[in-house]
Amino acid sequence: MAFRDTSSKIIIKTIEQIEGIRASSILASQALKEIEPFVKPGASTEYLNSICAQFIKDNGAIAATLGYHGYPKETCISVNDVICHGIPGKYELRDGDIVNIDVTTILKGYFGDTSKMYLVGEVPEHAQKLVKTTKECLNIGIQQCIEGNSLNNIGYYINKHAVANGYSTVYEFCGHGVGIKFHEEPEICHIAEKGTGPLLKPGMIFTIEPMINAGKARSKVDRKDGWTARTIDGKLSAQFEHTICITKGEPYVLTDIEHAYPIPTDIF
Repeated sequence: MAFRDTSSKIIIKTIEQIEGIRASSILASQALKEIEPFVKPGASTEYLNSICAQFIKDNGAIAATLGYHGYPKETCISVNDVICHGIPGKYELRDGDIVNIDVTTILKGYFGDTSKMYLVGEVPEHAQKLVKTTKECLNIGIQQCIEGNSLNNIGYYINKHAVANGYSTVYEFCGHGVGIKFHEEPEICHIAEKGTGPLLKPGMIFTIEPMINAGKARSKVDRKDGWTARTIDGKLSAQFEHTICITKGEPYVLTDIEHAYPIPTDIF
C-alpha cells in the first residue's frame, strides 16, 4: 500500500484540547456501557440507537454521525457480516449474533470516537474467536503508539496478528485523526508497510479501529442506503475502536473507562 505523506497536516493538540477530547471520549465510552444491558435477543437496532441517542443528549453532547454527509442516525450498529456503517433500523438481534456499536460524541466542540463488539446470547465458538482476535489486534496496534515509532507499524502488526490467526484485515476503511474535527489527518491503515509513515509525536490523537474478517478482506456497500458495508462473501466481521493520544511515555487511551490501560503522567 502506497504511503501518503500528510505529516504537515496532522494537528498536534494542546493540553487544553486533549482534556476536552478526553471528556468527550469518556462520554462516548459511557454510552457504550449504558447500552450493554439492552444488547440481547429481540432488541431492535433502532431501539439500541434510541437509548444511545438519549444518553448523549442527556449529557449535553451531540451525536457526530447524525447528518454527517447525510447519515441518518446517531450511532452505527453493524451486525454479523456488516463491517461498518450499519444503519440502525427494524432488525431485531438474534441469539448468536455479534454486533458492533460505534459512537462518536461532540462535547463542548470536541470529538470522542469509540466502538466495541457485543455477543448476543449463545455465540458460536468460531465467532467468539474472531471477536477475541480483533480485540487483540486493537491492543497490538495500541502497543505501537510510542513516540518516535513509525505510524504504519500500527497497521503492519495488526495485520500480521490477524493473518496469523487465519483472518483478513479490511483495507478499504481505516482509522483517522480526531478531536477538533470528526475526521482529521492522519489515516490509520490497519494493513501497512513496516517502518513507513510519519513518526509519532506527543499530542497526536487518532483512532485505531481494526476491522477483521473471517473470510475475504473486501467489502460491498449496499446500494439502497449507500452506507452499510458488508463482507464480500457474507462471512463475519468484527471491530473494536479506541481514541489514542501519543505522549512522551505510554499511549494515552482516551476512550478507556475500564482502567485497562495506564494513564500517563507526562504528555509532553
